[in-house]
Amino acid sequence: MPLSLPIAIYVALLGLIIGSYLNVLIHRLPLGISTVTPRSRCPGCGEVVAARDNIPILSYLLLRGRCRHCKTEISARYPMIEALTALLFVACYWQFDVSVELLAGLFFCAAMVALAAIDAEHFLLPDKITLPGIALGLLLSRWLYWSGWRSALLGALLGGGLLWALAEGWYRLRGEEGMGLGDVKMLAMLGAFLGWKGMLVALFFASVSGSAVGLAMIAGGRGGMKSKLPFGSFLALGGVVSLFVGPAIVRYYSSLL
Repeated sequence: MPLSLPIAIYVALLGLIIGSYLNVLIHRLPLGISTVTPRSRCPGCGEVVAARDNIPILSYLLLRGRCRHCKTEISARYPMIEALTALLFVACYWQFDVSVELLAGLFFCAAMVALAAIDAEHFLLPDKITLPGIALGLLLSRWLYWSGWRSALLGALLGGGLLWALAEGWYRLRGEEGMGLGDVKMLAMLGAFLGWKGMLVALFFASVSGSAVGLAMIAGGRGGMKSKLPFGSFLALGGVVSLFVGPAIVRYYSSLL
């Protein structure tokens, strides 16, 4: 069935709107502030951001990345999050068409963007995202062609249990925390959405990308063996990769066996 351009445009616009909300979520959730009220204000002068200055991407470009009133610079993160979310939403539509898988993919991608950004800035993976994510992943799993409720349940248990065991083992061996419980809950969420096989694909890509960044930091003199990395950000990357190509990777390796 060919994809509909009007629907693709609608999905892209939806992604921009959700991306705009994710920016609020990323900023406020770690601070314990409501994501609904009060209205957004400029951190420089305290002026309320008008509706015309809150249009995703367009307002940033028209204002040239600065507050209309005091000219305080606006972080480029805002349009980047909006554009990334829109791109992922269109990719989900391209991959899954109009289906339950599309709804699952949209929520999953939005959650991955938020968790990656929050962890990169605060080294925090909020329960308000991961725990509802686990529940929703298990709820939808019955209708997802790549998963099923048994695979989702096993994925959540295996994902959470695997990282918990690694973290506990590291603590007992070295006497220091190597991974937080937020990572454990996030991998459980990935397992609930992607199934146990998809979760392992996501964990593999997260481990490889995290190791590559860590080694690059060491080689560049910007870190050491004990430098802390936001592993949740790499889990988010692995989760998105697994969502789109995980089933194909699993089928390929299964054929080799």
